[in-house]
Amino acid sequence: MNVTIIKVGGKVVEDPITLNILLDDFAKIDGAKILVHGGGRTATKLSAELGIQAQMVDGRRITDAETLKVVTMVYAGLVNKNIVAQLQKRQLNAIGFSGADLNIIKSVKRPVKDIDYGFVGDVVGVQIEVLLSLIQQGATPVVCPITHDGNGQLLNTNADTIASELACALASQVDVTLVYCFEKPGVLLDANDDTSVISELNYETFKQYQASGIIVEGMIPKLDNGFAAIRKGVRSVVITNTDGLKNNGGTHLML
Repeated sequence: MNVTIIKVGGKVVEDPITLNILLDDFAKIDGAKILVHGGGRTATKLSAELGIQAQMVDGRRITDAETLKVVTMVYAGLVNKNIVAQLQKRQLNAIGFSGADLNIIKSVKRPVKDIDYGFVGDVVGVQIEVLLSLIQQGATPVVCPITHDGNGQLLNTNADTIASELACALASQVDVTLVYCFEKPGVLLDANDDTSVISELNYETFKQYQASGIIVEGMIPKLDNGFAAIRKGVRSVVITNTDGLKNNGGTHLML
């Protein structure tokens, strides 16, 4: 059995035009599939409207108690259910989840070291049995990055991490392809030049590019999670945009 996990984020998920293109392409992917989404820009916008200042460190959101309320509303509510409805329109029997639903993804609150990230979760367990059962029955799971700790506390968890953890857990039983889909055509040598896509990238070169400032901010956790998935048996990890889904473009991660 083959399962394709598409993680969609950035401007793609929050712009109706690009989201529609992505969902059209997603619906055409053969075989079983899972969609994992973020929604950070919408959360940042709503936070500002509510007078809550968004704080980011190296592409990761600081989540205080008020911010947790906002991201839960946006990720598990507005964005998730909009995507589910749009997939139903495309004849995919989609079902939306947070990590707390059916105990799919359990996390622990990130310990304070140099930075206090607040109510941010680090994944400690993934239950894939229910997901596999649903997929085998023809359902298409849509997973948002809200998890729980088993003691009633919701936690904001990086969506790239959610996609990677799901891919790693599923890879023990099925062949998994993981695609990080956002507004850029791949990992770029020059952030201002969309033609400078790095077609293949290994971990050593990634760290060199990170140290030299070529790869920065939100791309860092995306690549960290992508390489973690490759090391744990995920067959293929690609970073690309909606066009790359159709032409096998983008950046392919290598060991």
